[in-house]
Amino acid sequence: MKKKFPIWGWVILSVVLLTVAGFFILHKPQPVATSLPAEITVDQAETMRNQGAYILDVRELSEWVQFHIPGATLIPLGELPNRLSEVPEDRTVIVVCRTGYRSAQGRDILLHAGFTKVTSMAGGMTQWQANGLPTVTGQ
Repeated sequence: MKKKFPIWGWVILSVVLLTVAGFFILHKPQPVATSLPAEITVDQAETMRNQGAYILDVRELSEWVQFHIPGATLIPLGELPNRLSEVPEDRTVIVVCRTGYRSAQGRDILLHAGFTKVTSMAGGMTQWQANGLPTVTGQ
């Protein structure tokens, strides 16, 4: 003779499943709010830099040494998740790289970490240099 699953077992199972489903419905990821466009031009970045924006360069040290924006801070993209505390939350942050691909990734890392005043520079340092904007070399 087969044993039936007791009614109280079904009740407990239903409550557990509804609780888990409710958790996932109520705690789904919310869109990240930002007060800036996802990307800005090199000229917009230069204007914002002159107004006090924080320039975060996510390239590698070897690229940085070749040339970078005066006053920029280097935190390579691979290190950024572990170095978020070094990025100011009270300033506009412009993320830059060589061409714009890694900077978009860096921007997204910051947005998902709760930063709200973050954007990425389209065209990267290649475009910055092509526009004749100031750079420095070395560390």
